[in-house]
Amino acid sequence: MLKRIKATDLQVGMHVVLSAGWLNHPFLKNSFRINSEGQIKKILESGLEDVMIDTQKGIFSAPAGKSTRTGAGMGETGNEIEIPVEWEPEKLVPSDLLEALRDSGMDSREKAGAIYRSSITLMEKLLKDPVAKNIREAKTGIKEIVDIILSETSTARELLKITTHDLYTYTHSVNVGVLAVLLSKSVPKSIPGGLAGQDMHELGAGFFLHDLGKVRVDSNIINKRGPLTPEEMEEVKKHPQKGCEMVSEAGELTEECRAIILQHHERFDGSGYPMGLKGHEIPLSGYICAVADVFDAITSNRSYQKSLTTFQALNYMKEKLEGKFYKQVFDEFVLLFAPR
Repeated sequence: MLKRIKATDLQVGMHVVLSAGWLNHPFLKNSFRINSEGQIKKILESGLEDVMIDTQKGIFSAPAGKSTRTGAGMGETGNEIEIPVEWEPEKLVPSDLLEALRDSGMDSREKAGAIYRSSITLMEKLLKDPVAKNIREAKTGIKEIVDIILSETSTARELLKITTHDLYTYTHSVNVGVLAVLLSKSVPKSIPGGLAGQDMHELGAGFFLHDLGKVRVDSNIINKRGPLTPEEMEEVKKHPQKGCEMVSEAGELTEECRAIILQHHERFDGSGYPMGLKGHEIPLSGYICAVADVFDAITSNRSYQKSLTTFQALNYMKEKLEGKFYKQVFDEFVLLFAPR
């Protein structure tokens, strides 16, 4: 049973049916169940004043002073309809992500947008509650994303176009994950110590989870809007080891994950951390993550540093950071942004 209500009366648990087209709101589908206050905020920000809700698929509470009509087959408690038995609490991996990943008929641009938004939601939730169960579930979702990037070239290219850059660790984690998986797909198999024989699902998990350890670093340091002091930097340098510990505690630390999480800040010339490795002491996957990590950092907005354009960032990495990265890996990374 459909009922029109004011967007300002929306509540978590309602099943909304939006009449606007996909490009006029930030959701994958026009019909879905609201499971967070953030979704309500996005609906309001999109400019919709009135919306339709399906009272048979979700809850409905009438605003004060108004009567409530129940849908067929649903009980009523006061002014609020009971949540249906089939209702399931929100899982870490958004249902929109799984639906987009498995929809073979979806336009590649639309699919990329849905995957990107849902991936950010996944990482945001994980970083807020990085318990073992959530780490394991996140890896399941990342596995699906990796498969799409490896198998659907057009969707992968669209993902490269729509990445956004901000201060948030969860956005950075998704950007690095997407870039690093794309780069892993293109690096020559002839590079010594290459990726042959390695599990791409586990590599993808390592790329997306590379900064997980930051949740165990003082949040005042991580969120500081300005350059870090030497003492603060020493604390930040502990995040690779902390990340490995967290994934290990979840029983999910494979060799591929460990190498990436622990060594994405190592540098070819030995100037990195935490172990000061250099040259071929660093695995290829570590270099892949390092390039993607630095690129996203310098193209992101910072209160104390102007973000660079793609061209400026690549030029800066080539001229100012020469010797920091594996040259063949960096050259392949540059080619990702070449016109197709």
